Amino acid sequence: MQLSIEHGELREHACDLLILNLFKGVMKPGGATGAVDEALDGLISKLIKQERFEGNLGETLCFHTYGYLPAKKVCVLGLGEQKSFKKDTLRKVGGYVVKIAKEQKVTSVSTVLHGAGIARMDATVAAQALGEGMLLASYEFREHFGKGTNSKKHRRVDAVTIVEMDGKTVKAAHAGLEKASLLSEATALTRDLVNTSPRQMKPDDLAQSAKALAKRGNPIACKILDAQAMERMGMGAALAVAEGSVHPPKLIHLSYTPKKKAKKKIAVVGKGVTFDSGGLSLKPADAMTQMKIDMGGAATVLGLFRALEELELPIEVHGIVIAVENMPSGGAYRPGDVVRAMNGMTIEILNTDAEGRVTLADALSYTVKKVKPDEIVDLATLTGAVIIALGDDYAGLMSNNRTLAKSLVTAAKEAGELVWELPLAPQYDEAMKSKVADMNNTGGRSAGSIKAGLFLQRFVDKTPWAHLDIAGPVFCEKETRPDIPYGGTGMGVRTLVQYLEHAVS
Repeated sequence: MQLSIEHGELREHACDLLILNLFKGVMKPGGATGAVDEALDGLISKLIKQERFEGNLGETLCFHTYGYLPAKKVCVLGLGEQKSFKKDTLRKVGGYVVKIAKEQKVTSVSTVLHGAGIARMDATVAAQALGEGMLLASYEFREHFGKGTNSKKHRRVDAVTIVEMDGKTVKAAHAGLEKASLLSEATALTRDLVNTSPRQMKPDDLAQSAKALAKRGNPIACKILDAQAMERMGMGAALAVAEGSVHPPKLIHLSYTPKKKAKKKIAVVGKGVTFDSGGLSLKPADAMTQMKIDMGGAATVLGLFRALEELELPIEVHGIVIAVENMPSGGAYRPGDVVRAMNGMTIEILNTDAEGRVTLADALSYTVKKVKPDEIVDLATLTGAVIIALGDDYAGLMSNNRTLAKSLVTAAKEAGELVWELPLAPQYDEAMKSKVADMNNTGGRSAGSIKAGLFLQRFVDKTPWAHLDIAGPVFCEKETRPDIPYGGTGMGVRTLVQYLEHAVS
């Protein structure tokens, strides 16, 4: 979808659909909506009363213009209460603009810079949030469709044009739209990776996607280690998880180096289980159907690096992923096995379906030893327990550093993503003990997400570290907001960008 901003008069703009706005409770529209109402001899004001239009967020009032305006149709979009209107509301508004266009079966849309008028939001900020909402809502993953009936019925919005009368506002908004385009493209990459069939997203496929990022420009480099190299480094934990699959594991090490001296070195680690059957502790069939999402943390790391190449941040960033497939076979690792991680610690395997933390044990150990970062953030679809605790919308955050935790919470809020902090409660650490090894890999059912965090903490040494369990929000089964369609959400990309920008501000 093409998104642009033009200097001009909205009511004189030719398009298939003109989308205006109105806050809840406003009976006599002003601003651009008022100008169009005047051009239509008060038709909008009449319809507000006649149709009992209240202006709730997402509510619409649509009608044909029958030649009285260059636009073929007009739609008034409710913005909700003005007092509760904020940046993330604007993302939803952008999503509704695209959703309405699809419902009205139009290809070209003109609209206003929502939020920059009566809401008095900064034009650059408003344009970025609005643009993110539009572009994220326009996302579709159609790689696996053929050329049948579904393909023929498919419709999409080709172009959305924001029309603004003030030249200074146009210039400021243009910068916001450029940032929105970059972040949305990065998020779309993460969504694509998560949505891809596991048949086309095996460990080597994920590694090749990472290598493709490095080819795009000089600031990004990519190193891939095979199973033999991992064995030489002592990665017995991750290699054990990979043993059940015919597809060998890969360690992916992306790095971004700024042009000037880096102010900080940060590592982002992603869980990269490209398909999780549960191994010999086999999942029920219904629980396995969406296990292509188990590399969602890795996909977020790759999406972040897509953004980094253009952000030009004065910070050194490393992205670490160990890509494996967790499958049952005659060679699969077993409950009762004891495996040794790269840092020398041993792990008793009580459940082969708790493979994510076992793989991350080596990924984190590698990061501490080889990268030596100032901070580590890991992202993983780690536990079903986090969904029981927080639902589908929130990621669980755990950290050994208060400053880092607060920074991520702030970043997530600005990015419009939901994060809730859970305690790394030391009293639960007792459950991780083993009679035959340094630790076990489950800790029991209660406080499952916290125990998983405590497990990971053992592999970061004293490095400031935060863990994001994104099992809930990584995938959207039922659409609850217009900018997050069905499928992979891209959770974490924009939060990490905000976090990195704060780290050097």
